[in-house]
Amino acid sequence: MSLSETLTSSRKLGVLLAVMAAAALTGCADSTGFRPLYGNAGVMNSVDAKLASVEMATIPGRVGQRVRNELIFQTTGGDGASAPVYRLEVVLKESLLSTLVERDGDSLSQVYSLDASFKLISIADNRVLLTGTSFGRAGFERFTSVLANVRAKEDAENRAAKTVANDIRGRIAAYLSRPA
Repeated sequence: MSLSETLTSSRKLGVLLAVMAAAALTGCADSTGFRPLYGNAGVMNSVDAKLASVEMATIPGRVGQRVRNELIFQTTGGDGASAPVYRLEVVLKESLLSTLVERDGDSLSQVYSLDASFKLISIADNRVLLTGTSFGRAGFERFTSVLANVRAKEDAENRAAKTVANDIRGRIAAYLSRPA
């Protein structure tokens, strides 16, 4: 057997072993408990189904809309909610804190603060199941350009809104994952 034939047969053997290993891992994914790190591989578990049944009440303002849209996307994946069983009501409070203030009173940076109070309500009996608060903070620099300042503030608002939505979703998921 020549060297080239040996290399060819060892490559074929390597490819065959790789295919067999991949088949073995996909076949045992359910029996051994392996699950994808992100996503649910097309299988909706009970917490995801419960999260999809949460109706998001309207939250006033641009930042409120960002929080609501983020919550809707995180709970339904953008597919739309199933028949609502729960309603989430969120009240936001926004504030700005100036930092690095110069002697002439100009601020070199600011911190945007978003405080959210939320209630998870059972639609069937209008009973409050869960209440809580969440906080989002995002800093941004101030520039001489007015447009740059507006955009920097909007970016900070968006980051804080996403932080608050992630926290609220996590708390609701923890509550809904409890045994009934």
